[in-house]
Amino acid sequence: MTRKLAQWIRPSHLLGAATLLGALTLAGCGSEESETRSIKIGTVAGPETEVMEVAARIAKEEHDLEVEIVEFTDYVSPNAALADGSLDANAYQHEPYMRSMVEDRGYDFAVAGRTFVYPIGAYSERYDSIEDLPDGATIALPNDPSNEARALILMHNEGLIELEDPSNLEATPIDIAENPHDFDFREIEAAQLPRVLPDVDMAFINNTFAQPAGLSLDDALIREGPESPYVNLIVVRGGDEEREEIQQLVDSYQRDEVAAKAEELFKGAAVPGWEE
Repeated sequence: MTRKLAQWIRPSHLLGAATLLGALTLAGCGSEESETRSIKIGTVAGPETEVMEVAARIAKEEHDLEVEIVEFTDYVSPNAALADGSLDANAYQHEPYMRSMVEDRGYDFAVAGRTFVYPIGAYSERYDSIEDLPDGATIALPNDPSNEARALILMHNEGLIELEDPSNLEATPIDIAENPHDFDFREIEAAQLPRVLPDVDMAFINNTFAQPAGLSLDDALIREGPESPYVNLIVVRGGDEEREEIQQLVDSYQRDEVAAKAEELFKGAAVPGWEE
């Protein structure tokens, strides 16, 4: 198993790698048994990658499958890399986000398996409870379509705002029907939210970025519960969901060892999404 940190994978590099791999294969004995079975999966850098490393070890031990993990630092590039063939799969997004990307960019994606629910929470360095949040407070939201709606729906459920349609999974601040506390909303890239937290009154931060920043879900002023529909997924190109290597990766991920690693890293803030 290897890890790389990247925001983008150049197709030219992949072509060179493919040519080299072909040459090495021809130089070998040529039997299928001697070929290395491998798969390349994209993750977001941080603890989610550490969780995937456990699955990669299991895949090697039980399926003789080499799993190369490519780390990204944003939410957009892993889908672009999957779509252009740079990756075989990625594991970082929930279905509402995937669907919005498919609609916006025309990707042909499919769901191969479930990973974890990583609850989103609202954090503040200025206030200890949601009741202390003043009128006119500045609130930072993730700027990607589904996670922004996810935050706004939580605020609606808390009675802080009223959305025109609280079931709209792509709601933005323009869909707020009532803002009785005159909150000022700032739309920020998800990965940057921990950095802007000191400069705002409250920020909604995905646990993907909250945990590495030293934020505990226990300290969130508002947070999702385990009933959240935002379970993360292993996503592949359409037609690859039944591919043997993909199914072996899913099998290796949905294990007690992987769940235990997530518990260790996320301190209860990662709920296995494959358990009925």
